[in-house]
Amino acid sequence: MAAPRDHRVLIPIDVLGGESVPRTVVDAFASVPVVLLGYREVPDQTGTDQARDQYEARVRSELDDVQRTFEDAGCLDVSTRIVFTHDRLETFERVAVETECDGVLLVNPAPVLESVLVAIRSDVNLEYIAQLLGALVADTDLEVTFFHVVSDEDDRKRGGELLDDAAEELIEVGVDRDRVDTTLGVDGSPTREILRAASEHDLLVVGESRPSIRRFIFRDRAKTLARKTVDPVLVIRGEYLERADVDESTGGEDERDDA
Repeated sequence: MAAPRDHRVLIPIDVLGGESVPRTVVDAFASVPVVLLGYREVPDQTGTDQARDQYEARVRSELDDVQRTFEDAGCLDVSTRIVFTHDRLETFERVAVETECDGVLLVNPAPVLESVLVAIRSDVNLEYIAQLLGALVADTDLEVTFFHVVSDEDDRKRGGELLDDAAEELIEVGVDRDRVDTTLGVDGSPTREILRAASEHDLLVVGESRPSIRRFIFRDRAKTLARKTVDPVLVIRGEYLERADVDESTGGEDERDDA
């Protein structure tokens, strides 16, 4: 297993809303440190302190059960936080930075977890993505397919080279070559093509977009994909999103959470 703190994944769970982490996902992500974020999104007219007074004990009880499940699966480093918020996506973003998580996992049902689709847009962060993926899948039988969409046939060669580079990065961190595949889509809507391809896999991995203008988590294509796919979605953070960016984006909203 990966040494604690080598990589870290944030897993938000609305336990009061009936969300849970499928056992298949627990087994896969037990190989890396995880932060379980028990959250509840409350209406604007409801104060977060009021929601905490009403629901915190129930959230804590449910979250403790999930923590024990990860520990029983062999997770060497699992911590929990609880937050009541008016904006769950902004909170995921903030906590991911505060806890130095490399990715955010949005849970969906996963009765079977055998194949992973990794949608890539460019060569930005390929090594970073491969390192986290390698930590997740190296000691499993999971098969990984890198997927990229180009606008027309003129870009086919460039797209193929990008996919080859991504595959080589993953192989270099210890994943067997026969478990790594690539697929190129041509002349289609990237979001539509990714969703179509994701329907044939069990876990979708996407990265943050456009680091040059510092777009935040879930404010780009990743947000659309996360909402429309039925698979669990792992959004791998770009290394460019810093604590100061999140402090500015939250605008000083008063939210309390527990380490």
